[in-house]
Amino acid sequence: MLDAEVRELMQPFVLSDYQVQEVYSRFCLEVARGLKRFTHPQANVKCFPTYVQDLPTGDEMGKYLALDLGGTNFRVLLVSLKGHHDATVDSQIYAVPKDLMVGPGVDLFDHIAGCLAKFVEKHDMKTAYLPLGFTFSFPCVQLGLKEGILVRWTKGFDCAGVEGEDVGRMLHEAIQRRGDADIAVVAILNDTTGTLMSCAHRNADCRVGVIVGTGCNACYVEDVENVDLLRADFKKTKRSVIVNAEWGAFGEGGQLDFVRTEYDREVDEKSLNRSEQLFEKMTAGMYLGNLVRLVLLRALERKLIFKQSSRRPEFASVLQRNEEVFETRYISEIEDDSFPEFASTRKIVKNLFGLEKASVEDCQTLRYICECVAKRAATLVAIGVSGLVNRTSNRRVIVGMDGSVYRYHPKFDAYMRQTLQKLVKADKEWDIMLSEDGSGRGAALVAAVASKTK
Repeated sequence: MLDAEVRELMQPFVLSDYQVQEVYSRFCLEVARGLKRFTHPQANVKCFPTYVQDLPTGDEMGKYLALDLGGTNFRVLLVSLKGHHDATVDSQIYAVPKDLMVGPGVDLFDHIAGCLAKFVEKHDMKTAYLPLGFTFSFPCVQLGLKEGILVRWTKGFDCAGVEGEDVGRMLHEAIQRRGDADIAVVAILNDTTGTLMSCAHRNADCRVGVIVGTGCNACYVEDVENVDLLRADFKKTKRSVIVNAEWGAFGEGGQLDFVRTEYDREVDEKSLNRSEQLFEKMTAGMYLGNLVRLVLLRALERKLIFKQSSRRPEFASVLQRNEEVFETRYISEIEDDSFPEFASTRKIVKNLFGLEKASVEDCQTLRYICECVAKRAATLVAIGVSGLVNRTSNRRVIVGMDGSVYRYHPKFDAYMRQTLQKLVKADKEWDIMLSEDGSGRGAALVAAVASKTK
């Protein structure tokens, strides 16, 4: 049985129907502000046009490269599209050394170009012309399909000389400096656009793409009439365009203050990008483990967990030593555990604290803490998704989802659906589908569609 005091401790994470509705209204308002030229500079949800205007038909053919940079490692993929919604993928993962994440930007792009050249050589494609789709999962203003200006680094990157620059040009120049591969950067996109494209390749009704992984963001298909920032010459030929919401920054104008907890404030205060990306800090894998860590510290202090143990101060000092000590993947493992054995939970507790066999009560308390943090994240993501689904002009809308938190958390999908059922308009039919490698396959599809359009 859960202690009433534990429920009280977690109450700030439990969103009421009123709070859900209020966050939804504020989010929809921010999207509208982001789309309008006049209010865009003040909006937190920037709604940048991506210049991707065609969704895949499934008939695309040919070989394309995809480069996926969005975290501490990056992937290079060779995607062979065979028509009939069919594709084969060869890929390789390369590390981004820590010093390159915060060194000069030119060094980062030279490293990437070197890995591209190795990959192409390994696949005997050195002489082939290869169009490349570049998934660059950081906030960008797109000035065209292959021009993307980095607004700011996130996710632990801070390379000098890249913010305010065109990352497509920087990659192109790094490839040219080497001169040992015929690779053309034909499109820049972020992972949400890739997710939408890879799902649309399999299901033509996909209109929203969402990532809940290290970071959290979404994109959706909007009518060109509503996108003030889209260059006028792009409005004449096509009716719609994919918009990159950049919703991680929602809340920077105070919109989420009424649901943020003391723990959210502490996570933000100690982060690299203080008072930025506040919605992301409540929903993304980079932060969820840290939120649980801070709640656990409070629970130890109030003697609500491990009350039988005299080693509580020692446990607290383990949690205080390092912000990343409670990994986000533990949340998924703990919520997936079976009662009353709690084998995974006990293993995690043993690894963290050296405690041989945590009691069933302690395991239940820990699981409830994880559940409240994860459920709030899923609820917030679903609020955003509902806002985007309700904006699309289609009656039937598929939401393409990806990211480690969504993919591996056993209940994230179910938590999201509970909120979507409350908020999506009654005349819409909707469903969620798991993306098959959006940032890889999706980037190649954007490259293919771009090459076809040319």
